[in-house]
Amino acid sequence: MNDIYIEGETFKGKDFTIEKFQRAEYDNCTFKNCNFSKLDLSNNEFIECDFEDCNFSLSKLKNTSFKDVNFSKCKLVGVNFSECNQFLFAISLNKCDLNLSSFYSIKMSNTKFAHCNLQEVDFVKCDLSNSIFSSCDFKGASFENTNLEKADFRTSTNYTIDPEKNALKNAKFSLDQIAGLLRKYKIVIE
Repeated sequence: MNDIYIEGETFKGKDFTIEKFQRAEYDNCTFKNCNFSKLDLSNNEFIECDFEDCNFSLSKLKNTSFKDVNFSKCKLVGVNFSECNQFLFAISLNKCDLNLSSFYSIKMSNTKFAHCNLQEVDFVKCDLSNSIFSSCDFKGASFENTNLEKADFRTSTNYTIDPEKNALKNAKFSLDQIAGLLRKYKIVIE
């Protein structure tokens, strides 16, 4: 736990690559158009915070807590979420770019991803049960030993998921993207 507690504040247009970001526990704060790119955000705590139009690309998140945090129109390229504090980890993402990020081995059931770029994202050993992927692009994303039970992929595209290596019971897929479940068999679907 951090010694500094910041509650209910709004941060707009801050470039934390230039001005110092204060390590703290942020509760119910809003960050708009802020730059956290390549920053070491380790050991911070964000509780019920909103991030809008922020850049977190290549940020370090070792032991960082995200509890009921919303990301909207954020750039989170190359972020290793698997280093975050997993206790009560809960995020939702809308119109975010998460290409090349990692959620390796995270328990994040009931997560909502809407209109996100998830290209080459690592979801290996992740628990995404009951999650909703609305209009997401999964080109090159990795799924292995991933719990996708009751997940909804119906409006998403470009996924390749091996049904023999992932838990898919009651997961939902669209008929026009079903090839993503059969790709390993090298069959022709017309």
